[in-house]
Amino acid sequence: MWRFMVVVLLLLGPLVGVSTGQEFHGTPTSISDQVDNGGTYAGIRLLGALRLPSAVINGAKLCGLSGLAWDEDAELLYAISDGGGLFHLKPEFDDRGFLRDVRPVQAHPLLDEARNPLRDPYNDSEGLAILNGHNGIQDDTKLLVSFELRPRLILYDSKGRWLGEEKIPALLKDVRNYRDSNKALEAVSVHSGLGVLVGTELPLRNEPSGRVRIFAGDGRSWVYPLSEAPNSSLVAFEALPEGGLLTLERAFVVPLLTFVISLRRTEPLLPGMEAPLKVADVAVFNSSQGWHLDNFEGLTHYRDRRFFMVSDDNCISFQKTLLVHFELLPVSP
Repeated sequence: MWRFMVVVLLLLGPLVGVSTGQEFHGTPTSISDQVDNGGTYAGIRLLGALRLPSAVINGAKLCGLSGLAWDEDAELLYAISDGGGLFHLKPEFDDRGFLRDVRPVQAHPLLDEARNPLRDPYNDSEGLAILNGHNGIQDDTKLLVSFELRPRLILYDSKGRWLGEEKIPALLKDVRNYRDSNKALEAVSVHSGLGVLVGTELPLRNEPSGRVRIFAGDGRSWVYPLSEAPNSSLVAFEALPEGGLLTLERAFVVPLLTFVISLRRTEPLLPGMEAPLKVADVAVFNSSQGWHLDNFEGLTHYRDRRFFMVSDDNCISFQKTLLVHFELLPVSP
């Protein structure tokens, strides 16, 4: 969630109307004045974008999406909202592989240990990662959800039922260690060699500005230098086969109301690394340069070198839920 932006935009427009799941269709849109579907920009190739309507699916409001995870076994795209909703979405592609629509399948509230829907302030779900989504076995999917306000990492089944709490360093459980309770555990992924990784949106309290730490469950951490965009924060990452991370950063520049969205790639994470990670820009999108952006917060790997990212509209009509499909281009030797 982005508290400042919510306050500003609440003054500009009410919540848009909702529709039923049966009426739901994504609207194809362009996020660039210069790059069409199939075109390349920096280190990516654009493969389609949709603007999603605000909708009520099985009683859950589809807005404020902040995390994504792809389930290859079920061929479903999971999305979580920062109000504790879990959505099952079915993306549709044309014969060129471009994203053309997405169909809602079902939705569930995230539950607590007593099987009750999460309530404020415990429902601020932000990051999403998947386990058992690529093993060829049906109905064994597990989802890792990271939270702000009450920072923790919880394991769920695909219906949003609580399965247990995942181990994270004690430092990250105490909200007083963060610069703001709304800048806590924003990113989570599963690394093939290091296991579950979590990242904070901003540096922890009393730690240097411009750098955040990425933590493993056993307490090991890696220093990640943020981009030079003003107010940039780490909002998502995905582990890559080479051992590094594809990261998503979001910056909002006041008073120009400019978004800067950065896709970046780290060097491989190795145990015992003390120096800050080397990070290279993959693609940087600036809304003052012809890019039609919003508050991008969710990222997931799809297939091969293709990914989805999604924006969090904060459930406000002035913002947009954008689902973008793209391909990560190979890195030259």
